[in-house]
Amino acid sequence: MTVAEIGLGLQSDKRPGDYARLASLAEEHGFDVLSVFGDLMYQPPIFPLLEMAAATRRVRLGTACLNPYSLAPYEIAGQLAALDLASDGRAYLGLARGTWLGAVGIAQPRPLTALAEAAEVIYRLLGGDTGGYEGDMFRLEPGTRLRYAVRRPHPPLLLGAWGPKGAALAGRIADEIKVGGSANPAMVPVIRERVRAGAEWTGRDPGDIGIVLGAVTVVDTDGAAARARARTEVAMYLAVVAELDPTAEVPADLLARVRDLVGAGHDRAAGELIPDDVLDMFAFSGTPEQVAAQAQALIDAGVRRVEFGTPHGLDDDLGVHLLGTAVLPLLDRARSGSTT
Repeated sequence: MTVAEIGLGLQSDKRPGDYARLASLAEEHGFDVLSVFGDLMYQPPIFPLLEMAAATRRVRLGTACLNPYSLAPYEIAGQLAALDLASDGRAYLGLARGTWLGAVGIAQPRPLTALAEAAEVIYRLLGGDTGGYEGDMFRLEPGTRLRYAVRRPHPPLLLGAWGPKGAALAGRIADEIKVGGSANPAMVPVIRERVRAGAEWTGRDPGDIGIVLGAVTVVDTDGAAARARARTEVAMYLAVVAELDPTAEVPADLLARVRDLVGAGHDRAAGELIPDDVLDMFAFSGTPEQVAAQAQALIDAGVRRVEFGTPHGLDDDLGVHLLGTAVLPLLDRARSGSTT
């Protein structure tokens, strides 16, 4: 039997001290992993992560995710090395192609090549390889090396991906794959099969690549209020993620209406259109019992980690408190070790 992890995903929009408080609370309640989103125009994730590293002793820490277009691979290597030193070996690296970078004038050509080569450069640097590397998009001249101490040469790698090609790349090179914006158990076997193609091509066991599902989470003793807040949050990304989920079958006219309302700035009205069954595929929401049932369905489907994303509750502190004291105790996190 293996034990699924439970994580928290935090947006980097808080004030100094908030991250340390939430991280300490999460560790006290038994969470396993703390992730910080690397979203465009929010605070760089390294700031909250270093604050959380100083406030914790056990939880794993990482960004979900950085991208190799707005941050060069050698810079990513440096941030990962810094976090791993600060946390005494608890860091993980999250990489993804990134979104909305066109808003700041950054193109994203050949994303699979960029991700694969970025990972190669990062781990060559961390491992002290001075032989050089010549890729199609990134390179290291022979003799190039980091000029500071490194805690570990290969902290775990997570790739953020939904599609078949991204999942196959995760099967080739990653320790975990994260499907962001999903709470849908039906996606777990889909992702497992997509991972399998890459894993078997390189002789890896597909079961060794952990599947992480994470989404907006709103938990409260007032379940109706929690679900209303979650509907507004989900409306802002529903049109994107629903089209990535081959199991969802969300009506096209609903997606169009939600997209139009969000585009006009009417997020709440857009959220009110989202029916319960659609909401439950793309968010964790409701009472602690409802949220626990959703998480348990993912654990039973074979995920390695469930990640409860921001805003967590009607406010952050109360949400983290309820997740830790009222949701986690309801979960049976043991599952079969065979996911193949």
